Amino acid sequence: METDVLIEDGRVASVGAARAGAETALDAAGMLVLPGIVDLHGDAFERQIMPRAGVSFPLDLALMDTDRQMLANGITTAYHGVTLSWEPGLRSRDVVVDLLAAMEATKPRCGCDTRFHLRFETYALEAVDEVAGWLADGRIDLLAFNDHMPPTLRRMASGETRKLSQHYQRAGLTKEEYEALVYGLVERKDDVPKAIRKLAAVAREAGVPMASHDDENAEMRREYHDLGCTIAEFPLTADAAEESARLGDMIVLGCPNVVRGGSHLGPQGISAAAEIAEGRGDILCSDYYYPALAQAPFILADKSIADFTAAWRLVSTNPARAVGLGDRGEIAPGQRADIVILDKPETGPATIAATLVAGAPAYRSAMV
Repeated sequence: METDVLIEDGRVASVGAARAGAETALDAAGMLVLPGIVDLHGDAFERQIMPRAGVSFPLDLALMDTDRQMLANGITTAYHGVTLSWEPGLRSRDVVVDLLAAMEATKPRCGCDTRFHLRFETYALEAVDEVAGWLADGRIDLLAFNDHMPPTLRRMASGETRKLSQHYQRAGLTKEEYEALVYGLVERKDDVPKAIRKLAAVAREAGVPMASHDDENAEMRREYHDLGCTIAEFPLTADAAEESARLGDMIVLGCPNVVRGGSHLGPQGISAAAEIAEGRGDILCSDYYYPALAQAPFILADKSIADFTAAWRLVSTNPARAVGLGDRGEIAPGQRADIVILDKPETGPATIAATLVAGAPAYRSAMV
């Protein structure tokens, strides 16, 4: 169906009737005009900061490059998933402090509405008071609790080296140094639940939405739900996903999983497409690959897993609602005019022709 969308003062004024005398800014005839993509969890910006192990670039340069990449892929609102870990290196407290400051400094120059999603590793105990201050001061837009200590311990016990070697390189530590750090932290495991409860309480008071990450079972999901974490990021098992659905929580899955046809974890990882087919997937995010966001809804529709309208809501309406952004995620009068114009040929990937943020063209190709 062809129609007109009139934009005034950064918002959708009307849909379906062009106003006489209105200036035509973009001719999207024959293309799809869709709500802008809201990405709740993306950490591909880390590759702009450190494209090779041990090779870093200035944060402002990396963030501006990331902004251009996101806009070219139809992302109009992005939550950068920044991990504050107990590890030194790329995910250390010092890097996160610098990155938070750089994001705040570059935000006025970004076309994409870029927000701060803090992924707090629960054993980062020395940073709890500082993070609580950031939450209270409104510097964090989404808080997620990560606990990668159990899988780290399992890998160390089994002698697995491939994944652990990546961790050593990222942290800038030898194997022996890394393992000594891990075992030292495990001795403080009784302090972890208290840290989680403290940060959750501050986040609730500040009105910051919360998520839990990699829930391993139903009990873990219930515990986080009771703390106010109404978003379940990447549940690891069907049991955890089913409990999320039963509780009415929003389940986040990865677009790369859909585009690739399975998890990067291999056979042990769940299939995002299968979970969505079973009604256990509400939101799709970029995870580690921005271009997947605009492609995944078409794949779901082509496989008859969801009709295209419902599939596109997974990357627009649903994520916006999950974090309380009621002003975007659909094209309707009064909504913020975050819009993606794309062309989808019969074969091959969709191509973004233009991205509008608050009514202003933030990315525009020669197609429009």
